[in-house]
Amino acid sequence: MSQLNKAKQFAALHKKGAPILLYNAWDAGSAKAIIDAGAKAIATSSWSVAAAQGFNDGEDLPFAFVEHIIGRIVATIDAPVSVDFEGGYSDDDQQLAANIAKLLGLGIIGINFEDRVVKGKGLYDIDRQAKRIATIRQAAEQKGIPLFINARTDVFLGNGNDVDEALSRSQAYATAGASGFFVPGLTVSDQIQRVVKESTLPVNIMVMEGVPSNEKLAQLGVARVSYGALPYIELMGALRQDASAQFS
Repeated sequence: MSQLNKAKQFAALHKKGAPILLYNAWDAGSAKAIIDAGAKAIATSSWSVAAAQGFNDGEDLPFAFVEHIIGRIVATIDAPVSVDFEGGYSDDDQQLAANIAKLLGLGIIGINFEDRVVKGKGLYDIDRQAKRIATIRQAAEQKGIPLFINARTDVFLGNGNDVDEALSRSQAYATAGASGFFVPGLTVSDQIQRVVKESTLPVNIMVMEGVPSNEKLAQLGVARVSYGALPYIELMGALRQDASAQFS
């Protein structure tokens, strides 16, 4: 399947009330196992990708290493691949565009792009983050790929927990060219329902403690459910337990 067709297919999988489930991968082997299990697409978790290579999350994993891992995933599976790109590995718009171009050259069709200042504190100003999203959209258009930009806000990860703030960001990000709105840390059903209702973008919720069931999320109108670092954490826990049994 061509990169363009993968991009179109991936976008079409985001349906309000019938969410695409993304069981996040961290390397080519995990991606292949997830696809073989019936997944329709692959999304990486930056935390898991970094941890699997002995790095901390937060763009500590060198970008060249990211390119190598993503390249192997794309080469291994014939399915849409979306990359958790954190903050884009640069505060400079020109470098940000260059980084996106490199990932597009590997064959990816989507990214998560967060508004947290990865190497600093707090969140980017709404207008600044919107400009960064617009930069990514322009870079993708130059490559001829309708990149799915899943605009992530960290409002509900220790940055005020303000639904109005999140919705203001959703509107600005949509205008700038975002394709989806990712709200990790949002767990309250009434708040999820409001974000879904008032956002013009398909909403992504991450599975974590306190989040409603996938069935309930579908009823609330969520269009994308992702698992973040959970698959990696659970698998490593099982590995440690099995290994402990051998050495005890």
